Amino acid sequence: MFISKELLLSGCTEIGLTLTEEAVLRFDTYARLLVDYNEKVNLTAITAPDEIVNKHFVDSLYLLKYVPLKDGDALCDVGTGAGFPGAALLCANSRLKVTLFDSINKKLDFLRLLTSELGLEANIVQIRAEDAGRQSSYREAFDVVTARAVASLNVLAEYCLPLAKKGGLFAPLKAIMSEEEQQRGFGAAATLGGKRTARERYTIPEGAEREIVIFHKISSTPMKYPRNAGQIAKKPL
Repeated sequence: MFISKELLLSGCTEIGLTLTEEAVLRFDTYARLLVDYNEKVNLTAITAPDEIVNKHFVDSLYLLKYVPLKDGDALCDVGTGAGFPGAALLCANSRLKVTLFDSINKKLDFLRLLTSELGLEANIVQIRAEDAGRQSSYREAFDVVTARAVASLNVLAEYCLPLAKKGGLFAPLKAIMSEEEQQRGFGAAATLGGKRTARERYTIPEGAEREIVIFHKISSTPMKYPRNAGQIAKKPL
């Protein structure tokens, strides 16, 4: 195998996740394709197999420790890049309905190749999140909306909460946030219809601390949100 099966399974044990043999093989193919494709398109600075397992796969799968995704749940990954966390979650559970958003088509071409090679189905869309949030086909359409390493929490909330259905969740994966980022993010989420219900810290196997903040969508997002990219950048919530 290209990656260490033992390392992957060990990381999943910490999460409380049991992978099927089929899922393990998907992750192995994912890592190999990622490294190969990265030679022509810059997808990631992390290319050592053990680091891919810990810093990409296990980090992405930690969402499942805190968000109980069920078969058939509709999940949207905003700014997916090389597919983290969305494509990794799909590798673990092929019965999720996963939508992957990114504005850079070269990255999405990799995900189209990946899902084809793995025999997985995903809705892969070249779009900016703030544009998707104004389209009826995506606005308030998802059970769970997530993102990893995309933007500060207040900006990310405006990208993501309009996409979550009422009763759904916004659950971003973050590096440890400053107190200022937290408070601005919590305030922005409240404006957009979200209520913070959990904040969990965890440590991925190689030692880096991470956190996940979970917001329940308790009311519909006001129609004036999301604003356009220029407004969000100039005057973030």
